[in-house]
Amino acid sequence: MRDIPSFLAHLTHHPGVYQMLDATGKVIYVGKARDLKKRLSSYFSSSAKDIKTTALLKHLDDITITVTRDENEALLLECNLIKQHRPHYNVLFRDDKSYPYIWLTQSTFPRITLYRGNKKQSGQFFGPYSDTLAVRETITLIEKLFKIRNCTDSFFAARKRPCIQYDIQRCTAPCTKYVTPEEYAKQVHHAVLFLQGKDQQVIQELTEQMETFSTKRNFEKAADMRDLISRLREMQAVQTIHAKRGDVDVLGMTISAGVACIQLLMIRHGRMTGSRAFFPVLPANVSREEILSSFIEQYYFDRRQTMKDIPREIILDADLPEHDWLQTALSEKTQRKVILTTHVRGERHQWLKMAEANARQAVSTRLLDRATTQTRYDALMQLFEFDSPNESIECVDISHTMGEATVGSCVVFGPEGPRKSDYRRFNITEITPGDDTAAITQVLQRRYPKLQKQQHLPRILFIDGGVPQLNAAKKVLKNLQIEGVLLIGIAKGRTRKPGFETLHFVNQPALHLPHDSLALHFIQQIRDEAHRFAITGHRMRRDKKRVTSSLESIPGIGAKRRRDILRYFGGIQAVNRASLEEIAKVPGISLSLAQKIFDTLHRSME
Repeated sequence: MRDIPSFLAHLTHHPGVYQMLDATGKVIYVGKARDLKKRLSSYFSSSAKDIKTTALLKHLDDITITVTRDENEALLLECNLIKQHRPHYNVLFRDDKSYPYIWLTQSTFPRITLYRGNKKQSGQFFGPYSDTLAVRETITLIEKLFKIRNCTDSFFAARKRPCIQYDIQRCTAPCTKYVTPEEYAKQVHHAVLFLQGKDQQVIQELTEQMETFSTKRNFEKAADMRDLISRLREMQAVQTIHAKRGDVDVLGMTISAGVACIQLLMIRHGRMTGSRAFFPVLPANVSREEILSSFIEQYYFDRRQTMKDIPREIILDADLPEHDWLQTALSEKTQRKVILTTHVRGERHQWLKMAEANARQAVSTRLLDRATTQTRYDALMQLFEFDSPNESIECVDISHTMGEATVGSCVVFGPEGPRKSDYRRFNITEITPGDDTAAITQVLQRRYPKLQKQQHLPRILFIDGGVPQLNAAKKVLKNLQIEGVLLIGIAKGRTRKPGFETLHFVNQPALHLPHDSLALHFIQQIRDEAHRFAITGHRMRRDKKRVTSSLESIPGIGAKRRRDILRYFGGIQAVNRASLEEIAKVPGISLSLAQKIFDTLHRSME
């Protein structure tokens, strides 16, 4: 092993990249530094180290360094070395797919088509798009609106009469001279403006053309312009995302049950061109900030990413320690200013929430994948040496707000995943507010006598909590004389981060599973699902109580009108979300009464 003190004593203060190797010479970690001496010395200081660093140093045998000319060169080199070696202790992203573009060829009658690869061909490129489906949908829309041809040049040159695209009004048949080059150029001009997000300019120009045709009494052409303007306005009405300040990427992230996802929303020329999920390979105890930094480095500094591929703004949900460094390096690569934005508000905040919601959905889908669930289920059963292949697993959780509207949940899993038809919620009553052990006792007393009669007892029962909650569950099962159910309490660690859970057992020592244990990931998934199910029920109960009592306090709202309001909207949550105009549409509710209802509901929810 290298003499570390001597090595550190002779290190340079220049920027560069360091590679940590194990005893076999394999690269296990790659890092960058503005000051190599300070950065590497920090690994061996006497200060407390996190789990990842401790594990890394246990396997460290040698360190090699590469001094670079500046900080940005160090960042680029680190990115390339991570892709080359894929070290165990780095956050790793895999993306072997190049992004598709819309290509408008350069000719007398340009063609619009999908394109993937280096953009050395002549013509105009629009994108990138997240996938080919998004490109094809946009091309179809361009054909419908502006009638641009999509046929190959050989097909175009061989035509003697119009093809079916002309018959279905998606092309003006330039191949048979049904349209002049000047008229076709106008179609292309409007298509380009549309792809650049300049819808209003297109509408303005079309309006002027419509008025010109109308003045010349060419009413057929004027009607065509009118219909096209109408379609464009309809499309504007349903467009939900519009970036007023140019191209934007939005990065939303979530981590659940050992699975992390970064969801990329791509907004180009004022429109969302699609989204894409990335699932990194994570080392132990990695932070959100490190995952995001690694993604930005490995994604935006990839050799396939050109200047035009990188937007002027990237919206994040976390402040990065290397924020300025990354921002400067991106600006240098693109030769224009690139901004990493956090703490956004208004519309941009909604984009970020959309990206995060998509990330949560992507993680949920991956966790519920049948093959993944079966593998995790098997790992859990092997951990406790159970042989039965189809045993059920249950988890109980309690949710309340300062003791208000307490709800208990019980979720059921099998080797195929969640068995949602077996889920149950329990409204907890007649306990001291905030007493979770009493709430767990009530849940089990109401649920397990029925399971005992039906002989549908689970093999494992998880309790979301520590020793007090576990003892409460133990007492109930003992009183019911239920045996053969393994009781486990899931307690969060001091940091309350996933991966640090303590498993408590009855009359057995507590257990800590490795962060990369498939059994632990399955336990986290079950625990998180029980928490979600409990908190959803709690919120519904709390909101129903608050909204109903608020409606009762409004003069002019009696039992019948309360029933009509709830029936009209289909439930309490829909009433909470309703606008003033929507409430006023309820039969028998005047605008002034709707205003009172709206004000009261929103005041009670503040």
